[in-house]
Amino acid sequence: MRVLSAMILSAVLALPFASAGLAETAGRITVTGFAAVDVVPDMATISLGVTTQSPMAAEAMSANSAALAAVMARLTEAGVAARDMQTSNLSLYPNWVSYDSNVAPKIDGYIATNILTVRVRALETTGAVLDAVITEGANTLNGLTFGLSAPRPAEDAARKAAVADAIARATLLVTAAGVGLGPIVSISEGGGVEPPMPMFDRVAEASVPVASGEISVSASVTVVFEIKN
Repeated sequence: MRVLSAMILSAVLALPFASAGLAETAGRITVTGFAAVDVVPDMATISLGVTTQSPMAAEAMSANSAALAAVMARLTEAGVAARDMQTSNLSLYPNWVSYDSNVAPKIDGYIATNILTVRVRALETTGAVLDAVITEGANTLNGLTFGLSAPRPAEDAARKAAVADAIARATLLVTAAGVGLGPIVSISEGGGVEPPMPMFDRVAEASVPVASGEISVSASVTVVFEIKN
């Protein structure tokens, strides 16, 4: 018995067959091609905001609104457009405390939180923007991610490379099986964007150091080919 070695990939090889009463059906091979394109991001998205606490709910919300207004004004001065600032979370809740397990919890003031999602399109200013808003009163930072303002070119490059990979895989398999590769029957797509890989570049000498890194834009395609005998 001969056993053909198989590559570690999603591939199904269907050889031609015939059955009684049925015409012979052409064989097909299904392979999945993968590719990734590494690109330098040109946009940062920051989740930041202000959290305040006061004895009264109205006071907590009023103080929070004033502090956030100052942060937004500072963002505008830093060159962030109004369309790149969006409220993503607004909350006001009592601060429940219990100093003794035998005593029911009681309210010790109120906490107001307002979170903004901010897009920084001038990537080189990201560190300076963070430094400015923290100085102005932003005391909540939930995350910083990097992306592309126009991702389509990178996505298309990854798609093309994934198709080329699928063709190369299919060609290798049919050659090993002693048959030929026929025309494409169907193509289906998957893919995604992987997190940035740090490059540890200091964005601004006097501001918060930020590593922009590279973004890996990936694509996968499943291609079905006919097999030539």
